[in-house]
Amino acid sequence: MSLTSFAKSSAVALTALIGLASVAQADTYKWITFKPQGAGDAQAITTQWLVDEFAKRTEGKHSITVFWGGSVAKTREIPEALAAGVGDFGDVITPYFPDLMPLNNAVGFFIPQPMNARAVGEFMEEMHATYPQFGEELAAQNLHAMGFRPLEDYGLLCTKPVKSVADMKGLRIRSYGFAYPKLIEALGASPVSIATSEAYEALQRSIIDCTPIGPALARGWKYDEVAKYYIEIPLGASFGHLLAMNLDTYNGMDDETKAVVDQLGKDYLVEYARVLDEDAARVRELWKGDLGVEVIPFPEEELLSVIDDAGVQGVRQEWIDKANAAGVPAEEIVKAFDFK
Repeated sequence: MSLTSFAKSSAVALTALIGLASVAQADTYKWITFKPQGAGDAQAITTQWLVDEFAKRTEGKHSITVFWGGSVAKTREIPEALAAGVGDFGDVITPYFPDLMPLNNAVGFFIPQPMNARAVGEFMEEMHATYPQFGEELAAQNLHAMGFRPLEDYGLLCTKPVKSVADMKGLRIRSYGFAYPKLIEALGASPVSIATSEAYEALQRSIIDCTPIGPALARGWKYDEVAKYYIEIPLGASFGHLLAMNLDTYNGMDDETKAVVDQLGKDYLVEYARVLDEDAARVRELWKGDLGVEVIPFPEEELLSVIDDAGVQGVRQEWIDKANAAGVPAEEIVKAFDFK
């Protein structure tokens, strides 16, 4: 064989080896979620967007396969499954885990608050960038937050019109989480603890009169079939989901892939907020039509008048005490929740 032929054959072999090495280094990560693939809401749509963007931005070197609908882990099992490496990415409903994630549940202690969904997400980004304790709280469970998915701005969906605090007296309102029970009591209503999946029947059977929710989720759960009054009481957005990762998976990524993940988490919030706003606007148009949901304004000053209630303030102080104990300057942080 001539030197020229040998060089050519060697080059071909080397190219093949490089190609095999590239294939060997390619990773397919697993995303575990409780969301059904066909949900068609902002959460499901933007999960698929993130997966597609990840493959594009890594130029096909890496990909993510989504295991939809709780097929790998149910809602409350996801943090443990992620920590154990059963999945690499997943959605964690933060308020379901108050004892494991008190710092990361900050917003849930301060309802009502003035931030919309995107602002809440940006608040969480800032907390993680500024105070390492937020990330350390997750790292202790072998988790890493690559992004944040707040819930939409909430009002009240009711089976009867509510125009003032006086109209709330004696109503039974669905309650969950930290702030809502005491806030509902301060408004003169009775909190009733009911799961999201049970609220449709509860509204239909008059077990509850109202539930806190936003337009997109109200349509997604079809609550607006049985409750025809949406009260524009300015509760603000709640923090909903961590886009979480197995910490070992994240730490095991090369710097280039980590950079893609970090930027994608920030870009996700922008895309999610855009899709969420479009979804909410679409639902409001449907309400004007055949769905026939009446949107009723609510005086903001009447809602804000109950923030000083001892019960409401007690819940807020609970988070402040936990944050201070973790070495976080809580009094400075909670200024974000003040109405100007």
